[in-house]
Amino acid sequence: MTDKPLMILDQHFRQLEELFRPETFDALSDICRIEGGRNWPMDPARVDDLIEEAAFHVAAFPRLSAAQIGRAGNLRAVMEVAGAINEGLAYDACFDKGIEVLSCAPGFRQSVAEMTLAMALAGGRGLVREHEAFRTGSEHWLDDRPETDFTLFGATVGYIGFGQIARECTRLMAPFAPEVLAFDPFLKDAGPGVALCDLETLVRRSRVVVMAAVPSEETRNLLNAELIAQLPKGALVVVISRAWCVDFPALVAAAEAGHITLATDVFPTEPLRLDDPLRRAPNVILSPHRAAAVPGGRQLIGDMILHDVQAILDGRPDRQMKPANRDQVASLVAAQKGIQS
Repeated sequence: MTDKPLMILDQHFRQLEELFRPETFDALSDICRIEGGRNWPMDPARVDDLIEEAAFHVAAFPRLSAAQIGRAGNLRAVMEVAGAINEGLAYDACFDKGIEVLSCAPGFRQSVAEMTLAMALAGGRGLVREHEAFRTGSEHWLDDRPETDFTLFGATVGYIGFGQIARECTRLMAPFAPEVLAFDPFLKDAGPGVALCDLETLVRRSRVVVMAAVPSEETRNLLNAELIAQLPKGALVVVISRAWCVDFPALVAAAEAGHITLATDVFPTEPLRLDDPLRRAPNVILSPHRAAAVPGGRQLIGDMILHDVQAILDGRPDRQMKPANRDQVASLVAAQKGIQS
């Protein structure tokens, strides 16, 4: 018998190697007795058998009923590793018992910010457009393209939603010395070098607009058709969070009309239909929801799990994963239903 606290590790659909470097998993195994940790789903009956003893439940989609939470006398934290609110978890029961619910969302910040920077550079310098022009012999040798192209050096970059991804992207873009604007009604101060402003000001002034808001009822169509019409001609819009947060047809129409360039990693319906006209639309850069899909790109999540487990066991309040709270969950669940419908 061991004195180590029990962790139920049911991370599938995530692969174990996707989340943990070997040394991180070894360190986690040193402080917890791990049940699961295989690259296939755990039997729900096995999870039910273990829940009374478990101190930590790590899962892609934690599915614990209020009755199971009631029996979970040792449970300290539920940690999700999918990056989405899960309808199968009895959040209120967790909150009522003081069980922490932690999200892996901050673990995507490095890889997603890197993709955002790549899209901004590709869009600003016309890389994809000229690549495609080469295929038809219509490339523009040595030409400035002032109607479409721009440099990030000194550009005005506006973030709609200034959470961890936007902050990491701001750090990556710092060598370009951009003017940084942010709209985030949850913040009173975005930190040095970032000017908070209203959404209309951000849209009117930004050469690059990055949609990084969390999908919730409050952010549905946040970048709407009226605001899209106010974007400067030649602006680049990068949609990196969810299509839920923008009027997607209006964005596509603005790109097709030559008013903006659209770079998007997400779509209202995924995967995109093979006959969807967007596949042939001009002035768009398309990525199949793979901003975080790079080897090692999600291993920061494993680091955060290790940190937060140790912090909980030590009685420290610092968390690297994102704590859920009762006020936000209902709105996020509603948005998740809308995204999936």
